[in-house]
Amino acid sequence: MEYEHIEHTFAPVYDADSMVLILGTLPSVKSRENHFYYGHKQNRFWKVVADLCGEPVPETIEEKKAMLLAHHIAIWDVIQSCDIKGSRDSSIRNVEPTDIRHMLTESKITGIYANGNKAGELYRKYQLPLTGKEATVLPSTSPANAAWSLQKLCEAWRNTIDITNKISYDNINDT
Repeated sequence: MEYEHIEHTFAPVYDADSMVLILGTLPSVKSRENHFYYGHKQNRFWKVVADLCGEPVPETIEEKKAMLLAHHIAIWDVIQSCDIKGSRDSSIRNVEPTDIRHMLTESKITGIYANGNKAGELYRKYQLPLTGKEATVLPSTSPANAAWSLQKLCEAWRNTIDITNKISYDNINDT
């Protein structure tokens, strides 16, 4: 398989009320074909986030965006463009990072999380010097991370990401 230069083509999902940011590396081949994040049917991202939110697994792009925003979760990727072989994060080179600073200033994001070690490594290298904010690395939802069952992933993410703080935020806004 040859290297291909990939440009990120989807916008981040967030709004002014987003409090949690989950960053991947770069959309996979399947995600690029589907024009949305975590498009490979074996990637467990949507199952894990649905579990985290106490929601059914969303099917459509609109349902996925609605679930994220309803629970004050933002998603994007660390890489704007790079050279990559297929969807293999281990082959990533010639990285141009995204600039997440506007998301941080236009929202209430207080927690930044990397979906997997490669996203965490790239965040530390390219984003941390710009943001000054540490990211917590979560186990990857990728099907390549076969050592983690769906149950273990859900537990790890649930024990790490606190979306319950949104309840107190919602209650403050309702008064």
